[in-house]
Amino acid sequence: MSHANAALTPRQRLRLAQKVVEDAWTIAAAASYFRVSWRTAERWARRYVEMGEAGMQDRSSRPHSSPNKTSRILVRKVVHLRWKKRLGPVAIGAELGMPASTVHAVLTRCRVNRLSHVDVRTGEPARRYEHATPGALIHVDVKKLGNIPDGGGWRYVGRSSGMRNRAVTAKRTGRRGIAGDMVTGTAFIHTVIDDHSRVAYAEIHDDETAATAVAVLHRAVGWFADRGVTVERVLSDNGSAYRSFAWRDACTELRIRPKRTRPYRPQTNGKIERFHRTLADGWAYSRHYNSESARRNALPAWLHAYNHHRPHTAIGGHPPISRLTNLPGQHT
Repeated sequence: MSHANAALTPRQRLRLAQKVVEDAWTIAAAASYFRVSWRTAERWARRYVEMGEAGMQDRSSRPHSSPNKTSRILVRKVVHLRWKKRLGPVAIGAELGMPASTVHAVLTRCRVNRLSHVDVRTGEPARRYEHATPGALIHVDVKKLGNIPDGGGWRYVGRSSGMRNRAVTAKRTGRRGIAGDMVTGTAFIHTVIDDHSRVAYAEIHDDETAATAVAVLHRAVGWFADRGVTVERVLSDNGSAYRSFAWRDACTELRIRPKRTRPYRPQTNGKIERFHRTLADGWAYSRHYNSESARRNALPAWLHAYNHHRPHTAIGGHPPISRLTNLPGQHT
């Protein structure tokens, strides 16, 4: 591409070439008039004769042939070692007798230079998908978090104070674990996220039973409907709540097609798994909470910030709500 201070832009090249070819100017006269060298003027006039106006555009600086380019056989070996053994450029270079810099160039060209681009279990390139419209698929799951004892948990007040707060809170609530020991309990965050827009919905409950999951689904579908989104399919893992008849009947009632991930393949539901990490970093463990109720009260404000203000890297740095183009009052 021509730089800002170029003497000859494509339009000026065309004028120069036309002066020489059509108006019978000499190369020297055209070069003097357009303030370029004789060789430059001759080149653009020759290209105009050979290619017409199309020849006035910039050409790629890539060579027509690269005799020293890495052979296809070596490229396949490099990529194979990257996929199957997850080796780095130095290790691959040592095994194949190639410079590490050459191996890195091959990995970059094949877009497997980052291990995050390669599936951990299979070694194959990660297959990413995104449904074309909001509501075409929603992901559902449950995130479990230990309740925060009164006075704060060990992450912020230290181990000794945290254990003391936990014992006092457990004694006050009277909750006991399976082994009969006093516990503070568990918070079950039922999360729903739209595959296309990444808009999220969440509720906190004290269990993950089918009845609770079904109730959350009904409210989530209504919440999305208020924002102009019609849910068509729902993807879940193989938890007991999502394999129940109640879940099946609820999906039938809502005219939603239920889908489940392959066993032991959480990557299929990766969008909501990644959302759980964002949820933990941005809300659950982001600051000191004096009690579990304080943390739960902070969830709605964080969800609003996530949906309406937080830039999402997977959708071009825009907030998720920006992908819902039919919100009530958006175009008024």
